[in-house]
Amino acid sequence: MHNDYEILFRFFLAALWGGIVGAERQYRSKSAGFRTMIMISIGACFFTIMSNLIGDPSNHDRIASNIVTGIGFLGAGVIFRGENRINGITTAATIWAVAAVGMGIGAGYYFVSSCASIMVFLILAVLPILEDYIELLNVAKTYSITIPYSEKIPAYYEGKLKSCKLKYRVIKHVKDEDVLILVWETQGHAKYHALFIAKMLLDEAIKKFEYY
Repeated sequence: MHNDYEILFRFFLAALWGGIVGAERQYRSKSAGFRTMIMISIGACFFTIMSNLIGDPSNHDRIASNIVTGIGFLGAGVIFRGENRINGITTAATIWAVAAVGMGIGAGYYFVSSCASIMVFLILAVLPILEDYIELLNVAKTYSITIPYSEKIPAYYEGKLKSCKLKYRVIKHVKDEDVLILVWETQGHAKYHALFIAKMLLDEAIKKFEYY
């Protein structure tokens, strides 16, 4: 049986390690920030403690095992679709990891839980630098051009894409009276995208140019 002081100590540790991760999420203005991560960590810790205290003697982890299911619903709430990508997956994974840290503390595994929390914090704080560099190597963009109709126009601008070393896939070619609308999905290094965009902005024949 746990004494009250030990339980309070576990709550304190859960708040501490959850707060460290939450501070990083708050700094980046994410939907699940400082207070949310503390609540998740303390909640998971408390459920784990209560699972040991009031659970079936032959199956102490019955209550604690349902934390994983509950956290899954909470994590799904922070995932949403943006204009061209899914957002919130990292925050959802962080919620899942912080809950695991809280469970570890609630079960009395302080050292392992603290190491896990530090790892989560370092992944969130340091790896975005590497992630940004990797993304620069292969950026995905969609380009849309509206231009007076000519049979040679599609081949001409696809030649521009090739000259800028961008891989592309045709999304649509639409002729609307005397206007042609061209849309491509492209991939390539960020500097090649910048070069292509600069060329399109200087092209006086283009009536409308969009990218995202």
